[in-house]
Amino acid sequence: MTETQTLTVRDNRTGEEYELPITDGTVRASDIGKIGTGEDNPGIAIYDPGFTNTASCRSSVTYIDGDKGILEDRGYPIEQLAESSTYLEVAYLLIHGELPTKEEHEKWVHEITFHTFVHENLKSQLQGFRYDAHPMGMLMSSVGALSTFYPEARQISNEQIRHDQMVRMIAKMPTLGAWAFRHAQGKPYVYPDNELSYTANFLSMLFKMSEQKYEADPRLVKALEVLFILHADHEQNCSTNAVRSVGSSQVDPYSAVTAGIGALYGPLHGGANEAVLKMLKRIGNVSNIPAFIEGVKNGNEKLMGFGHRVYKNFDPRATIIKKAVDDVFEVTGVNPLLAIAVELEKIALADDYFVSRKLYPNVDFYSGLIYEALQVPPEMFTVMFAIPRTSGWLAQWNEFVDDKDQKIARPKQIYTGDRTLDFVPAEKRWAL
Repeated sequence: MTETQTLTVRDNRTGEEYELPITDGTVRASDIGKIGTGEDNPGIAIYDPGFTNTASCRSSVTYIDGDKGILEDRGYPIEQLAESSTYLEVAYLLIHGELPTKEEHEKWVHEITFHTFVHENLKSQLQGFRYDAHPMGMLMSSVGALSTFYPEARQISNEQIRHDQMVRMIAKMPTLGAWAFRHAQGKPYVYPDNELSYTANFLSMLFKMSEQKYEADPRLVKALEVLFILHADHEQNCSTNAVRSVGSSQVDPYSAVTAGIGALYGPLHGGANEAVLKMLKRIGNVSNIPAFIEGVKNGNEKLMGFGHRVYKNFDPRATIIKKAVDDVFEVTGVNPLLAIAVELEKIALADDYFVSRKLYPNVDFYSGLIYEALQVPPEMFTVMFAIPRTSGWLAQWNEFVDDKDQKIARPKQIYTGDRTLDFVPAEKRWAL
């Protein structure tokens, strides 16, 4: 029998002591809320901007140990998944909680492939955007619109209906993302090719022109597969929290995922790899790196792609993605920015200033180089992130729906404004 662990808290205002149970290294905020000075006074609330030390849920989807640089999807190390799995297999694992059998895998891949096409009316909506519309704005709008095409999606308590929507969304995201890309270039939209794999089909919809059949280099397909696996889920980040928070109102999954896309749109989240690329271009040459490093130390420059809110040792995804960079450049030729990136990483990792602050390369440091090598413009980088992250968002949403502990998200606030002011009618205010 496990011994119950407790935390004893003494309230120095009243002299009373409270014994709070500790479960999985946490105490419940509701237990803290019982600590007060009387019936007329509210209990203590936790003030935690940005949720830096607040657990919002129990989850079995993704495990991260930031101090040790560990990332596991449903218990499987990300290194093994990136090496030996496929994105659709990982998507199945995230959503269903276990790896598929041969029959389950074949059925899953068939379902995803069958649903890659989108309604022609949605195509018309995309064509109505301005020529310079941001692809993420287009993606966010079109995913939200999907809820109107599948009104049954609101029946979230029905397990089969939930399954159908998750299949549809994973299947259609590459199509919507690729069409947003083609729209910006004024090129005709390319329909899915169901004879291709998930990632090969996406590359076809991005780049196919007049050829009868688009055939991507297998090394590029594999590199994109690895990137998709690395981006599939990453625990309770900003966009996942948005999906769970909006989903807590019991809205349909399309609307919940649209909230996740909106969160990912921000430069502090999904736009980080674009910022890395801009930084490398601004440095311009390997010889300029020492001056740039000094600028960072003096607070005049920002070192993008280093450090992470969770990882305090190294980002395990960065090690994997660095190998994918080499594979891509075998096909496309070496990007001059790679030399700057490699030298910048080398210098930073040998400098006590960065090492002492635990600033190590994260997944964004090299992913932008891969996307640029694939001739994907910077404004599409976040779309490339959103497509694979959809499976993680859906896994988290699906878990949330079945979690009896969860309620509609409604955080407390600390009110700092005026109180009990006397209202003065407009004619008297304006007459003064």
